[in-house]
Amino acid sequence: MKRLLKTGKNPLPTNFGLLVFRIAVSLMMFTHGYPKFLKVINGNFQFGDPLGIGPEASLILAAFAEFVCSILLILGLTTRYALVPLMFTMIVALATVHIDDPFRGQEKAFLFLLSYLFLFITGPGKYSLDQKLFN
Repeated sequence: MKRLLKTGKNPLPTNFGLLVFRIAVSLMMFTHGYPKFLKVINGNFQFGDPLGIGPEASLILAAFAEFVCSILLILGLTTRYALVPLMFTMIVALATVHIDDPFRGQEKAFLFLLSYLFLFITGPGKYSLDQKLFN
């Protein structure tokens, strides 16, 4: 568990690049998660059911990943743990929601997935709460 929370030792430009990239990707996903979060708060559970677990559970899981995990990613708090639901959500989007779309329809989910995979491999960098709390 401790290994997943380590941030590594990178040079200053790399750490700054990770900060900018982490925040930019998170803010872009946040714009998808915030409306879902509002739907949950307002009790409007009209949503797709790509996994067969019911529209309510699907919406709650998507809102958690896209809204809550994006906030954690912006802060760099439990970064690698926050990335798992985000990566899973993008895999589900690619494998179910956009499966019949041409590549240009799948492109956004694929880019998010690659971004999350990149951050999972590199970690959040020096400018993160993970660095302050766990190193």
